[in-house]
Amino acid sequence: DRQSIIKLLQYVFGYAKIPLSDVGPVCMCKRIMKAQTAPSGAVPFYKIGTFGKTADAFISNELFDEYRKKYNFPSKGTVLISAAGTIGRTVVYNGEPAYFQDSNIVWIDNNETLVTNKYLAYCYSLKPWNVAEGGTIQRLYNDNLMKAIIAVPSIEEQNRITTILDHFDILCNDLTTGLPAEIKARQKQYEYYRDKLLTFKELGA
Repeated sequence: DRQSIIKLLQYVFGYAKIPLSDVGPVCMCKRIMKAQTAPSGAVPFYKIGTFGKTADAFISNELFDEYRKKYNFPSKGTVLISAAGTIGRTVVYNGEPAYFQDSNIVWIDNNETLVTNKYLAYCYSLKPWNVAEGGTIQRLYNDNLMKAIIAVPSIEEQNRITTILDHFDILCNDLTTGLPAEIKARQKQYEYYRDKLLTFKELGA
């Protein structure tokens, strides 16, 4: 049993290095055609250009209800990832009505048995994947995402790490205008602790 082996490694070494394929499968929303959208409406439809920003296209409530029931749809707290454009940009789905462009915006269907969504989001910020080159634009293909390796400690340790990182994140975001030097220092401090907390040494290395 793969999860039992992972938990044994966590017990012995304090963490386990796992591919994201162990977390869950890659999912995406059902394709929405341009003719199904409108410049205004009930449910915002986020494309790669508006992901994490303000939507400029909308779909009807009827289409939203039909598609989220019949096809893959993220649950509240799921970490969405941009697979094109600004690759690796993440947005945590807040549960409000919204729909997302297929293939360009994906997520790992995580039941949080091994990894919490919050810890997973911080791991994504390290961009552990390889990005495909050679096309007209760079892409993060499902296979590259599935092969990405992250270090996963116990759920308790994940919660401790994310609590510390959340604290630094709040400090960075609360220090606004008039304190540029302090903001820069806090950002560097946050990045240092993020990298430290999410990097695990091999025994004997």
